[in-house]
Amino acid sequence: MTTMTDRKNAALAKGVGVLTQIYADRAENSEIWDKEGNRYIDFAAGIAVVNTGHRHPRVIEAVKAQLDRFTHTCHQVVPYENYVALAERLNSLLPGDFDKKTIFATTGAEAVENAVKIARHYTKRAAVIAFAGGFHGRTFLGMSLTGKVQPYKAGFGPMMNDVWHLPFPNPLHGVSAEDALAALDRLFKADLEPSRVAAIIIEPVQGEGGFYEVPQGFMTTLRKLCDDHGIVLIADEVQTGFARTGKLFAMQHHGVAADIVTMAKGLGGGLPISAVTGRADIMDSPNPGGLGGTYAGNPLAVAAAHAVLDVIEDEQLCDRAMRLGGRLKQRLASLRDAVPEIIDIRGPGFMNAVEFNVPGKDEPNPAFTNRVREEALKRGLILLTCGVYGNVIRFLAPLTIQDTVFDEALDILEASVLAARG
Repeated sequence: MTTMTDRKNAALAKGVGVLTQIYADRAENSEIWDKEGNRYIDFAAGIAVVNTGHRHPRVIEAVKAQLDRFTHTCHQVVPYENYVALAERLNSLLPGDFDKKTIFATTGAEAVENAVKIARHYTKRAAVIAFAGGFHGRTFLGMSLTGKVQPYKAGFGPMMNDVWHLPFPNPLHGVSAEDALAALDRLFKADLEPSRVAAIIIEPVQGEGGFYEVPQGFMTTLRKLCDDHGIVLIADEVQTGFARTGKLFAMQHHGVAADIVTMAKGLGGGLPISAVTGRADIMDSPNPGGLGGTYAGNPLAVAAAHAVLDVIEDEQLCDRAMRLGGRLKQRLASLRDAVPEIIDIRGPGFMNAVEFNVPGKDEPNPAFTNRVREEALKRGLILLTCGVYGNVIRFLAPLTIQDTVFDEALDILEASVLAARG
């Protein structure tokens, strides 16, 4: 008998990695049902996409209303009002006491590509600095900026030139903010003059890299350094944006504004859309036609994005993220005595992670981490792993998860961690 997995393996390139063998049939808020009718609690949210839950009624209503009017004209050919209105909203919502402008694209990688294009055009410089462990997409520039070889760079040949990596400030793993800044100083002295640097790009909380948050004070120093050298500071908020960290944008935790911010994932509530918002003078640098794309700012996705922003505000999802994350971290902390593999529990708002090591050793424990994920899946809870060593579980449930379902998920998580100990 041919299974869905057999069909998938025969039809799809193996480079498209698939974490589970669940084939979704329907989804609602924080729950997914597969083709066999099995129910799962979704602690992945499409990798931080459906922050407002699967099929939020207001998002569905907005998309249906737009569907009845038109689905595509290409804004660069025949523009439409809700595209302009969404740009106005993002310009007003993003941190920074300066005039802002926005462009739309379709994916997070596209947003990053466009942010770097804009920074290079504005500064007339080429070099870009990124951080080890960072993730910025799977395009060639995205891969080049990404600070993780497996599985993103391996075997794809030479990366794009003039991309430089610094150690990410991660005190848990022995890299202080001072260490990272000292590495930047050495880079400027040994290999790269600051006057050649167009941009520094950084995630306020690393996503694929392991959910490590930029230490307080580091962004302030980075902001001053960029100002001193005329470098554009790009904040990659593709995964951190839209209430996930307890603020609409994670940069709000740091009290400084980036020159350019990239967004995607949670903005569309399940529909593909991304955005680049930044200082108006920087954003206006490229000439007409230098930016855009056929599907960029698709009308259905724009309608969904408006609804997402309404839901975040009306349902106070930033506050809810703080409450949910607090409860999750408290439950994980209660397991520390029984589970010596736990070395860290972290993350702002409801962008949380737990990291596992081999007990008694300073050695990552990806095997235990994967056992936790597998035990949870057996019990109906979908979890994601991440981290350079694959020893981190990240938690990305919808911010709208029902309290009863959240309680059930915490019980499953605890049982799964204990079962993984064997």
